[in-house]
Amino acid sequence: MPERPLALTQGDPAGIGPELALRAWLLRHERALPAFAYLGDITHLAAVARRLDLAVPLESSDWDGVTSRFSRALPVVGHGHAVEAASGSPDPRWAASTIASIEQAVAAVRRGQAAAVVTNPIAKAVLYAAGFAHPGHTEFLAQLAAVDGVAPRPVMMLWCEELAVVPVTIHIPLREVPLRLTQEAIVETGRIVASGLRSQFGIPAPRLALSGLNPHAGESGSIGSEDAEIIAPAVAALRALGIDASGPYPADTMFHARARAGYDAALAMYHDQALIPIKTIAFDEGVNVTLGLPFIRTSPDHGTAFDIAGRGIARPDSLCAALRLAGRMADATGSGGA
Repeated sequence: MPERPLALTQGDPAGIGPELALRAWLLRHERALPAFAYLGDITHLAAVARRLDLAVPLESSDWDGVTSRFSRALPVVGHGHAVEAASGSPDPRWAASTIASIEQAVAAVRRGQAAAVVTNPIAKAVLYAAGFAHPGHTEFLAQLAAVDGVAPRPVMMLWCEELAVVPVTIHIPLREVPLRLTQEAIVETGRIVASGLRSQFGIPAPRLALSGLNPHAGESGSIGSEDAEIIAPAVAALRALGIDASGPYPADTMFHARARAGYDAALAMYHDQALIPIKTIAFDEGVNVTLGLPFIRTSPDHGTAFDIAGRGIARPDSLCAALRLAGRMADATGSGGA
């Protein structure tokens, strides 16, 4: 367990984030969770606990007191905003508190007060309505990590105990994938993934397996040329950098148990090619990990779930997995020590 606590953001306060934080604390022993602090409004969190009849003692805390308090209460580090959000009713009025929670979590990690950032889900549309200028959560985190105005390039990895997978292209229409898929993008993604697996997962020589884009990885060009003309040269370029990369492989044979034993992370060429296998294997326990940042960031692999917020049925499995993984990564990097 890291000696420094984890910084857990509130997410959208009308979503399931506050409830998940409360339930995760109740499961802290059963799930062997590292100490964490919730960055939010303690009055709002207490109201959520009362409505859901969750007997979670809360204590206001500074960062120095989080670890000592964690065994008896959920420590809450205030973000300076009063929140009166109603569960299931998103409202741009609370956007400033959501943003402040993220900013303060990153600041705490960069000051050495916290070991890692774990983010509860946000709703981009709500933030956009309040004037949020970033494309999304990850891009905002990258901007907060900028040095001399230059932001790092973040890479999204979906992780569970059985599989780690990275989509090279993410939220774009399927018809645009072949146009946006370049050798340079694949190589840069692979380089960041290999570096993250070494530094944050303690894997000294990561093995990367790259999927093909087309059925049967193009079948020698008879079902598309991208596999031979873009992906295969990218694999060769990664190997020239000293990275153990292989492929392209047919995506339909990459994710069964025997195939997974042959690599540490799979690089898939588009969103669903990556997310379908991991959500099939670990729908409730998958973790979103952001590689390429100068700090550890994990997140549950689901959204705000406004439709079930406040009903007492949200499952904390993915958040617990995100907290546990963040602690492991902090240990691997040495960032969790005092």
